[in-house]
Amino acid sequence: MSMVKESVDIDVPVGSVYNQWTQFEEFPRFMEGVEEVRQIDDRHCHWRTKVAGAEREFDTEIVDQLPDERISWRSVSGDVEQKGVVTFQRLDDAHTRVSLAMDFEPQGVAEKAGDALGVLDRRVKGDLKRFKGFIEERGQESRGWRGRIAPTDAAPSTSTGSGPLGSTSPDDMRRS
Repeated sequence: MSMVKESVDIDVPVGSVYNQWTQFEEFPRFMEGVEEVRQIDDRHCHWRTKVAGAEREFDTEIVDQLPDERISWRSVSGDVEQKGVVTFQRLDDAHTRVSLAMDFEPQGVAEKAGDALGVLDRRVKGDLKRFKGFIEERGQESRGWRGRIAPTDAAPSTSTGSGPLGSTSPDDMRRS
């Protein structure tokens, strides 16, 4: 497996940055090569990507999600083998550092060559810069999901915390 690590500082409070990141279906607006992300449930997403003409589909599972701190995931089926974590660090009341670390298994000669040349590192760095522009331009999140998913959970979160949507029950805490 190969590893990529990138960070970006964003001029928006941590809660808003985290909330926007939880809107996975909006990833195609700032992630190069991501054609579609479909939220299946609180824990699972289906991805469709197109990179250098190669189309891939895969499913991911959120392994750990702690509001304003981290989201970790892993692929569970499909054409892509990866796992990673994105962390959110409050720098002060108005600034947040987003750090992403991802392990992935390049498939085929072209992906292995691209990995050796640092293509994915540059793509992730560009995605984080575009996310920075996306959230800073808006100044606030479009929506947010503040549920807790713990690594030992067997089912979607049953947290009853109150987030920016005023969530008070698991049914009210859906991401969309």
